[in-house]
Amino acid sequence: MTIVTDKSRTGKTVKDILFGELGLSRGQVVSLKNNDGIHVNGKHVTVRYILCKKDVLELDLEDSDDDINKHIIPVELSLDILYEDDDVICVNKPAGMPTHPSHNHHYDTLANALAYYYSEKGIPFVFRAVNRLDRETSGVVLVAKNRAASAKLSKSLQEKRFVKTYHAVVCGCPKESCGSIVAYVSRREGSIIYRKAAESGSESEYAETLYEVAEQSNGYTLLKIRPITGRTHQIRVHMQYIGNPIYGDGLYGTDAEEGLMLHASSLSFPLPGGEVISVSTPLPDRFKIFRRTNEIQKIP
Repeated sequence: MTIVTDKSRTGKTVKDILFGELGLSRGQVVSLKNNDGIHVNGKHVTVRYILCKKDVLELDLEDSDDDINKHIIPVELSLDILYEDDDVICVNKPAGMPTHPSHNHHYDTLANALAYYYSEKGIPFVFRAVNRLDRETSGVVLVAKNRAASAKLSKSLQEKRFVKTYHAVVCGCPKESCGSIVAYVSRREGSIIYRKAAESGSESEYAETLYEVAEQSNGYTLLKIRPITGRTHQIRVHMQYIGNPIYGDGLYGTDAEEGLMLHASSLSFPLPGGEVISVSTPLPDRFKIFRRTNEIQKIP
C-alpha cells in the first residue's frame, strides 16, 4: 500500500496513520515493524517518523504465499459475486454452504470457493470474512481482500456503521406490525451451540432487533429484519423469544423440508476508502416457492 502525504497528514507520525487512519491492529503493526514493512521515500523508518508534505509512505500489507492458510483447500464451487474491487468482495452465499471450514466441512465452504477463485488468478488469498452467516442462512457475505481493508472494515463494524437487512418467514404473526425486540443473548447451559434470550444477565450480551411485517398469510409472516447488534443466532433467538420462530429452524423451532427461511438480503457499509455502498440480493427460490404455495399476500 502506498500513501502520499497530503496537507491533512503532514505532521502526523507513521503510528498515527497506522492506528488512526488505517485502523490496523497492534498485531498487524508489530508484523510490519518486524518484517521491515514500513518505508518512506524508499528508506526504512520507524513508526515514530513524522511525515512531511509529499512524503511517500509504503506499507507492505499485501498477502504472500506464506500467509495462505494451508488448511483451506481450493475447491471449484459455484460463486455468485455481487461486488468486487481491490479491497473487498461480496458474495451471495447459498443456504447449506458453511462460511468457513469446520468439523465435517473441509471442502464445501465459501472459503474453499474463494480460495479456488483467487488461485486461478494467481493471487495469494487469505480468507477474512467481515460478516458471517450460519450455514443454513443465505445472502450477502463481505470478505476483505487484504489486511488494511480488514482492519478498516472491522473498525467500521464496531462503530455500527454497517446496516444489515434480512428477510425471514416466521410462524404466526407478531402482535405488532413493526417493533423492536430487546433481549439479552447468552449460551444455554451445557451447550456451545444453542443460545437463549433473557431480560438481563451478567453473562449475557445486550441484543436489539428491529422488524416490520412485509407479507402475511394464515399462519405465516414474511418479516423485514434489521439487527442493531450482531450476536450469535440473534435473529433466530429473538424470533423464538417473541413466540414467532423462523420457519424451518431446527434449533429454535421445527425442521422443515424447505430449510431455514432466513436470508441476508442487503448490506450497506463504508468501503475502506470511505464511500458507502449497498449490496443486495433478491429472495432465493425457496422463498418464492414457499410464498406461492402458502399464498402469502403483500401488506397494503
